[in-house]
Amino acid sequence: MNLKELSLGHSAVITKVGGEGALRQHFLDMGVIPGAEVTVIKYAPLGDPIELQIHGYELTLRLSDAEKIEVSRIDDRKNKHERITKIETSEHPGLGEDGKYHNKNDEKEIPDWSTLTFALVGNQNCGKTTLFNKLTGANQHVGNFPGVTVDRKDGPIIGYPNTLVTDLPGIYSMSPYSSEEIVSRNFVLNDKPNAIINIVDAMNIERNLYLTMQLLEMDIPMVVALNMMDEVRGNNGSIDINRMEALLGVPVVPISAAKNEGVAELIRHAVHIAKYQERPEKQDFCQKSDHGGAIHRAIHAVESIIEDHAEKREIPLRFATTKIMEGDNLIAKSLQLDENELQTIEHTIVQMENESGMDRSAAIADMRYDFIERVCEQTVVKPGESKERIRSEKIDSVLTGKWTAIPFFILIMGITFVLTFNIIGPFFQDLLAAGIDSIKNLVEGWMLKGEVNEAIRGLVIQGIFEGVGSVVSFLPIVVILFFFLSIMEDSGYIARVAFFMDKILRKIGLSGRSIVPMLIGFGCTVPAVMSTRTLPSRRDRRMTILLTPFMSCTAKVPVYSFIVAAFFPRRGGLIITGLYLLGIIVGILVALIFKNTVFKGEAVPFVMELPNYRMPGVKNVMQLLWEKAKDFLTKAFSIIFIATIVVWFLQSFDMHLNLTDNSADSIMAAIAGILVPFFKPIGLGDWRVVTSLISGFIAKESVVATMEILFPGDISSALSTTAAASLLVFSLLYTPCVAAIASIKRELGIKYAACVVLWQCAIAWIVAFVTSLIIR
Repeated sequence: MNLKELSLGHSAVITKVGGEGALRQHFLDMGVIPGAEVTVIKYAPLGDPIELQIHGYELTLRLSDAEKIEVSRIDDRKNKHERITKIETSEHPGLGEDGKYHNKNDEKEIPDWSTLTFALVGNQNCGKTTLFNKLTGANQHVGNFPGVTVDRKDGPIIGYPNTLVTDLPGIYSMSPYSSEEIVSRNFVLNDKPNAIINIVDAMNIERNLYLTMQLLEMDIPMVVALNMMDEVRGNNGSIDINRMEALLGVPVVPISAAKNEGVAELIRHAVHIAKYQERPEKQDFCQKSDHGGAIHRAIHAVESIIEDHAEKREIPLRFATTKIMEGDNLIAKSLQLDENELQTIEHTIVQMENESGMDRSAAIADMRYDFIERVCEQTVVKPGESKERIRSEKIDSVLTGKWTAIPFFILIMGITFVLTFNIIGPFFQDLLAAGIDSIKNLVEGWMLKGEVNEAIRGLVIQGIFEGVGSVVSFLPIVVILFFFLSIMEDSGYIARVAFFMDKILRKIGLSGRSIVPMLIGFGCTVPAVMSTRTLPSRRDRRMTILLTPFMSCTAKVPVYSFIVAAFFPRRGGLIITGLYLLGIIVGILVALIFKNTVFKGEAVPFVMELPNYRMPGVKNVMQLLWEKAKDFLTKAFSIIFIATIVVWFLQSFDMHLNLTDNSADSIMAAIAGILVPFFKPIGLGDWRVVTSLISGFIAKESVVATMEILFPGDISSALSTTAAASLLVFSLLYTPCVAAIASIKRELGIKYAACVVLWQCAIAWIVAFVTSLIIR
């Protein structure tokens, strides 16, 4: 039978892993190997994907992928992952005290004036960014969703100015499956850091040590940081640190990054091994595996063939050997082997496959997991089922239940929008607006008393206070919306949303993981575009980036609020929610067009771990809110400030640069007049509206700032209700701001960025035209 046919709650042993290429290798790296025992523990609410328990952790994958994995049904899991029950207490050795790692070759010692470089490497969601913040004092955003780090970040260790730690994207292995794995692998191979800090989730140690084994093969000084040891102890578990150190051949330091426990000792060990270049102890991981003889002979035979090539290309020999045996084309190509050598290697690998009864990739993965199992058997007192896991299962019974998941998701998002736009947000917005008005009145009184020039007075009062000030008053709404989104991400709920939304998104050609950039898009398109780097498929990344601008960002909220307050004051929440839904609907329709035209093919496979629910960290949430508030204010006092002054100048002066009382005679009126014929069919033939929309390309918030200047008094007397509805729809769908377009250009190139501007303006015009026809 195949894994897809295995019923809920039943167990089986894997007999064969089908498929091919990078995806199959990814499954093997995740522990889906022949001989591994699995249990189906959950189906997504819509029946696909499924969640499995394997090697003591939970893994999700689609039924179409499960169908490629052959299994044999078993009544009970035979591999109980037995562990030791008691650890003899002993002092953890200090720097070089055990004599095993101390480098006696003084010529290789890094001089004091040189900068020590470190790569911080670990699985996704293992606390890596939290540790980076503790090491460097940085304030990177920390989330409870795989793939929060979307790019490498650098910073010196606190107290060690001549150091530089690089926080790499979270990865499961050093195989080139996803873009973040390629980024991390290339950094370690090409940038050659002085040392590696490998962070391991001690609560999920088997899964995490697979990456550790690959890092050991790279022969770079390394220290293993066993993170979340507080949770291990809290669940009656323990780890023999000294014994694990001896088995792995590198220093091992127990830490709790969140509580800052053990971090100081970790820093001392990391700096020491980097300075003295203490490399991992040479070990032969294949000798004692179940299929050790065949694998052992094959590995050493291949090593002898490629040794001179690996040395010439400066690629670690053991790493190059295992990778070329797995079929890693990138490594094989870089070694530049001749045809005879390639044929000899192929014959050697085929012989190994015949002797071991396993294919090449599965044999290498089995060797690593076999060694990991032996390490854990000798060093780990297995913790009981964690309180976090028990709590997560209870919460998931509701939030990811078959009949409750989607209703609760809609309810949660609905409550978020109502609290943001109807209850909490407007209260603080009114307070801030009142404060800005008070300051404006004081300044205006001072300027009148001082008989300040009329042009300067207009610039300060109309350009700055009424323009920038009106935008700044929307800061509370932006902050409150991000507050709720950050709680959902930090708690682990966003990962569940990706899990149960996968089947729906697959119908429009995307993976469930694309839901995260799209949800971030409700905050800001720029970070949403950047977060698509965590998607392992180039096709999915491109398609998600092009759809993200249809998710209404917070920068558009001031536009909605301004128009709704003027024309539809009693139905504000309903209309704004409707706009959000309209953006989603249009995005779905566009996705269906993409799926059947320029982006034909299937979405990337859905393979990920679901993190336990955690209480959102107050510091993390407040840090994110501060970042978003700072970004908003920075934009308000830079881009919007400049845009407001430019707009004020263009609408205050005529073509002869004379101050004009009639905006219709201004420079802006002349420029906007060229575009007015295009906007007349959708009811927006007023040059002032066109001017406001043009300014929105600089920053969406400046649409309101421009309207405040061009529509003094009440805008409701200048536009009809139909025009207001058309304006709302056009503002929702037309081109993103220049910052978003710049981020799209960075990810996809100038051709795609230009297409987004033209494409979205065309869609906005069509939908606004239909809206105006319906309302009439």
